[in-house]
Amino acid sequence: MLLQACSQEKFDRTAETAAIMKLHKLQRDCHFGKDAATFVGMMSDDYISVNRGRVTIPSKEENRGRFQQYFDAVEFARWDDLEGPVIRFSDDGKTAYTVVQKEVIVRYPGDSTLIVDTTRYAWVAVYRKYVSGWKIDCVASTEQAGE
Repeated sequence: MLLQACSQEKFDRTAETAAIMKLHKLQRDCHFGKDAATFVGMMSDDYISVNRGRVTIPSKEENRGRFQQYFDAVEFARWDDLEGPVIRFSDDGKTAYTVVQKEVIVRYPGDSTLIVDTTRYAWVAVYRKYVSGWKIDCVASTEQAGE
C-alpha cells in the first residue's frame, strides 16, 4: 500500500480547479461570441453526448456544424450559472467532472416578432487531462420540464 501511495503523482487541486473554471467560463464566452470552433476545441476526440434520451458520439465537424448553426440562429441574453459548479477530481487528478445548473435565455429573431425562450439546464461534464490540457470527454444534459 505504501508503494502504491508513493507511485501516485500528486496534483495541485487549486491549480486544476482554476483550469477547469477557466474552461467553464470560456464556454459562456463561446456562446455569446458565437464561436463554435473554440467551443468544440474544448472537446476530446472521443467526446460523447448524452442528451434528450440519446447517446451520440459526434465527430468534431458534426459538433462544429451543429453548434455554429445553433449559435447563428439565436442571440443569447443569458447563459449563467444558477449556482457555482460542483467540481470533483479523481484521486490521481487525471479526470474531473463538473455538475452545472444554468439558466439560458435566447432570442430567436423572427420575421415580424422576437421570440424569447428561457430554459433551465443541468448537466454533468466529464473532463480528462491530456498532455495538451483538460478536454471535455462527455456531457450528460437535461433540461427542466415546462411548468
